[in-house]
Amino acid sequence: MTTEPKSATTSVAIASSGLPLTERQEARRRRILHATAQLAGRGGFDAVQMREVAESSSVALGTLYRYFPSKIHLLVATMQDQLQHLHETLRKRPPTEEEPAARVAQTLMRAFRAMQREPHLADAMVRALTFADRSVSAEVDAASRLTTTIILDAMGLTVPPTSAQLSAVRVIEHTWHSALITWLSGRASIAQVKIDIETVCRLIDLTSATPGPTAPGTPGATAGAAAGATAGGRAKSGRTTTSRTKPGRTKRR
Repeated sequence: MTTEPKSATTSVAIASSGLPLTERQEARRRRILHATAQLAGRGGFDAVQMREVAESSSVALGTLYRYFPSKIHLLVATMQDQLQHLHETLRKRPPTEEEPAARVAQTLMRAFRAMQREPHLADAMVRALTFADRSVSAEVDAASRLTTTIILDAMGLTVPPTSAQLSAVRVIEHTWHSALITWLSGRASIAQVKIDIETVCRLIDLTSATPGPTAPGTPGATAGAAAGATAGGRAKSGRTTTSRTKPGRTKRR
């Protein structure tokens, strides 16, 4: 196992300061996430132990903890990494359905089948999301924003999403996550998961037919900006507030 210099800037410190990872730090992070996915893929949640991850990725245990303070942080970051790979694949091979609701359903089923191929890894990541507390909120929000972006991309919007559409996206995300849990626990079949996802995606058709205010941002807002608005809305009970400037008053003497 290699020893990492104690003076090296860690990804946690960089993430909190908004600075990008160096090439060496990114390579180290990639090794850690790859090792985590392999361990989880073989033995699920319980197989991911910090010492084994450090040994498999050839980093010092102390360095691993500076990158990922806990096993939950590590597995949620692995979930985000898996979603990023899915997003890149979907950009290369976008959904083929014509209607937005059908495209989103097709996209989420592709994501589901990817997890179906590695059920132990899927179980580990979903359990980590379920166990995550406030200390992992930044990582959970990052994974949620990416999921939102994937759904918005599949919808193929040419204008910024409305507040109603973002609400529909949140409900779709919740349903998809719940469907994963029920399938992993053996309480739902793949066929039932498909029905549930297709049913909830019909909300897209309903919100598309209902005019409403657009999500906060400029007319050229991107899916990523809208995803940020969605994640921010979760932190505030799903409500978006808009500041208003009160007209000034002239005092009389």
